[in-house]
Amino acid sequence: MTTFSIREVIEMAVRTEVLGNSYYNELATKFKGGNREVYELFTKLADAEKNHIIAFTALKEKVSEAEPENWQEVSEYMRAFVESAFFLGKDKAMLHMQNVADPLNAVGLAIGFEKETLLYFYTIRDAVKEKHIVEEIIEEEKHHIVWLSKYKADHSAQH
Repeated sequence: MTTFSIREVIEMAVRTEVLGNSYYNELATKFKGGNREVYELFTKLADAEKNHIIAFTALKEKVSEAEPENWQEVSEYMRAFVESAFFLGKDKAMLHMQNVADPLNAVGLAIGFEKETLLYFYTIRDAVKEKHIVEEIIEEEKHHIVWLSKYKADHSAQH
């Protein structure tokens, strides 16, 4: 099994944030005319993902060529994430997210995506020396889950 380098793992984090930004922008556009609250939620999430792209890109430039201790095991763990049903790839969760029409379903899929990326970022944090950069992103991702969960809780009773 091929292992990922630490830079490849961070590049996948960048790609995840690019996909998240694209997805949230798409959803904001989809709900712009009909549901202002959902539009604003997804716009806020898209903007946050854009900031994470910048942060992970900067992190990729800072990491050394040397792989962290126990990298073989970490790399295999990261591969399992990438190959999971909720991660990267056109046939993965993003495909389902793009076809969603109901705001609550969109929010539910977004929560799942945010949780998966959060787990991925925890693993990156544990593997790099520049932990503070990843910890800031992790804290923001937690806020995303809270925002989405609050919306879902507030609006589930209405359906």
